[in-house]
Amino acid sequence: MIESTIAPAETLRGLCGGRVFLPGDPGYDAARTPWNVAVEQRPAAVAVPTSAEEVVEVVRAAAGAGLKVAPQSTGHNAGPLSGRLADTVLLRLSDFTGVSVDPVRQVARVVGGTVWEPVVAAAAAHGLAVMHGSSPDVGVAGFTLGGGLSWYARSAGLTCNHMVAAEVVLADGSLVRADAEHHSGLFWALRGGSGNFGVVTALELRLLPIADAYAGMLLWDGAHASTVCRAWADWTHGLAEEVTTSLRLLSLPPLPELPEFIRGRQLVVVDGAVLASDERAVELLDPLRVLHPELDTFGRVPASALGRIHMDPEGPTPGVSDHLILDDVDAAAVDALIAAAGAESGSTLLAAELRHLGGALGRPASGGGALDRLPGGYTGYFVAVAATPELGARGRSDAARAVAALQPWSSGRRFSNFVEEPVGATAVFEPDALARLRTLRSELDPAGVFRANHGLD
Repeated sequence: MIESTIAPAETLRGLCGGRVFLPGDPGYDAARTPWNVAVEQRPAAVAVPTSAEEVVEVVRAAAGAGLKVAPQSTGHNAGPLSGRLADTVLLRLSDFTGVSVDPVRQVARVVGGTVWEPVVAAAAAHGLAVMHGSSPDVGVAGFTLGGGLSWYARSAGLTCNHMVAAEVVLADGSLVRADAEHHSGLFWALRGGSGNFGVVTALELRLLPIADAYAGMLLWDGAHASTVCRAWADWTHGLAEEVTTSLRLLSLPPLPELPEFIRGRQLVVVDGAVLASDERAVELLDPLRVLHPELDTFGRVPASALGRIHMDPEGPTPGVSDHLILDDVDAAAVDALIAAAGAESGSTLLAAELRHLGGALGRPASGGGALDRLPGGYTGYFVAVAATPELGARGRSDAARAVAALQPWSSGRRFSNFVEEPVGATAVFEPDALARLRTLRSELDPAGVFRANHGLD
């Protein structure tokens, strides 16, 4: 298939100032490799634009050559594209970046390939916060188009519903601005509908008037997993919306670059943010602090610090994962989690994580988009390092085992930001929303030019 697409892809040479790479070209392998280096991407060509005009040129040329286009900034969520790019131009947006903040409107304009770290810093410089994720090097556009789950989520909802406008290259090569008054159907679809409708060259995000938060982590030895996990699950029931937290069972490798006190250990970690006064935050966290964590870093920190409290790996990393959404987590669910992924389970997972949902996440956002809420009580996310194919296969099996163990509590829904394999759209969207998305896609991209990591089938 690659051979049959080389000739059409040749027509793209010369675009993007020569930054188009075909199989066999010097630079092709580096350009095609995503952040998750365990994912194999072999597109017909890789184009690396640095402007909206170059994006327009690539889309028009690709469509004219009978090729599809897959936009990608970092490739954190590249798994669903594996094996699907032979007839596709991978549009690598990582060199097309920039951010500006309007402190009066409290809006950030973010260029299509930008990652979260500079956006968080730019907002914080004005005493504002943006609804970023737990990793500073995740691409803003992909995160937001897929929904976006932030440390502010239980009080403010999904990130996608804080989008106020987007600049988008459509399948016919036109560049349009979509907002509540212009191309309103497209604007609705972009908020949760992933990259199925065009290439987002810039988006505008509403910022939060938050300069700091009471945030950090609590850490215990893995021997206390049952006690801590049960306490966290009980604590989250009826918890105030000002609090967004995550619970993780960590199995850290004995790597010399890790601090000695956590190197090679099994740990239990609760981290997150409390959007309240110090006095109120101390009161809210007390049911966990009475369990005498080995490490307690919770305290008043600037909003700019929240991007790293989760300690997600930065830089290219090989990983495999699985995911589900749960209606509830009770004592039996905790026991099932520990049996499948705890210290005595034999699991190779690096992390078995539950994130608390509810609050504003569970209510339809006013004027919201295609994903106007995230129903369910918790997300489960299970990840292993895939340094070799053998480790990847074992990690994938262990992640699937954890998901299977928690199936009795599953809502049956999925959240595309956390899904690293093709998933049926019926598990992501409400039926009416999915029907509308499919209609809009057929109107905006009748030839199916765009290949999103998560489609609508």
